[in-house]
Amino acid sequence: MPDYQNYDVTVTLLAPLHIGTGRDLLNRYDYAIHGGKTWRINEDALLDAVLTDDPRQADQLARTPPADLIRPAEFREGSAFFRYVMKGSPRSNAAGAQLKEQIKDPYDRPYLPGSSLKGALRTAIAWYAWSKANLRPEARRLGRSKKWAGQEYERLLLGKNPNHDLLRALQVSDSEPVTAEALMVLNARVLNRGGKMDGAPIEMEALRPDIAFKLTMKLDNALFSDWAKRGGLKLRGQEWLLHLGDVVQARSSERIQRELAWFRSLAGMDRIAGFYQRLANLSGKLGGSVFFIELGWGTGWDSKTFGSRLTQDERFMERIIRDYRMAKGSRHQGDPFPKSRRAAVSFRRDASGAIIETPALPLGWALVEMKERL
Repeated sequence: MPDYQNYDVTVTLLAPLHIGTGRDLLNRYDYAIHGGKTWRINEDALLDAVLTDDPRQADQLARTPPADLIRPAEFREGSAFFRYVMKGSPRSNAAGAQLKEQIKDPYDRPYLPGSSLKGALRTAIAWYAWSKANLRPEARRLGRSKKWAGQEYERLLLGKNPNHDLLRALQVSDSEPVTAEALMVLNARVLNRGGKMDGAPIEMEALRPDIAFKLTMKLDNALFSDWAKRGGLKLRGQEWLLHLGDVVQARSSERIQRELAWFRSLAGMDRIAGFYQRLANLSGKLGGSVFFIELGWGTGWDSKTFGSRLTQDERFMERIIRDYRMAKGSRHQGDPFPKSRRAAVSFRRDASGAIIETPALPLGWALVEMKERL
């Protein structure tokens, strides 16, 4: 076996993807809405155009939202006053309405961070390894912090510390950037078990389905060699990395079936149920070098944890839901958890101006294709 195996990887989005910066963009200050599109304002170019030495004019400009300084004729392709333009627009046109920012490089080009993909691979490997280790949910193994509650289980399965962690042997690069034309405005909602939409809409920059990212992965087999063991490094789980596609697809297939059943049980969710049915029809044909995976924001608690490995024990789940205050709103003991999902919704206004919303797609699903370099 070679010391290193290098792969060219293509990640194709099947659903909208949001990976945020943590910053909220503000309407009329960071972006403008015009002609059914969302225009990201170039603050530097606008500032240069309106700069003045008159103190009174300067004071007036400081109190004026930047979007109000841009003439309608400037809303055109190639205008220096805009960094990029996105298809679609948020529901609210109010000044200060928020839009969550998508991660991009310094040139406003979106990309897929290697850390996001590697984190999703790590979750899938840990989920798969759970059954191989014959583990069961035990409250005594959980940490006090909700964020790090499963850390002991991760150490048991993947390694006792970062130096001895299995994923040390897998290096995942950031993707090549794509153009800002890949961006869209995403309107997301929380869907409850009654098929209703809870809470306020969540609006964000996101990447459109069918966008493909190119990146590389490297498997460092030398870390499993005899010389590595003689040096005290004893990583376990090499076979999971060598069969990465099968491991991740096993997790994804389980998730797809659970989500398909959830959306099928609700009225008005035909589009999302149809999406999952198409994935389910393909799942048995994948594995090896091709597999599905969930990435980014809005994929749910069970997509980023051990998920079904924990929910199989009802008493355990009731305890951690209570201890970590995981349920929001009213919940009765024995109710399914999680009780809701996030999804992309399409919307339109009727003749009276009322907004009509339709659940359209889940979030974050992608197809990964790996090709080994020979």
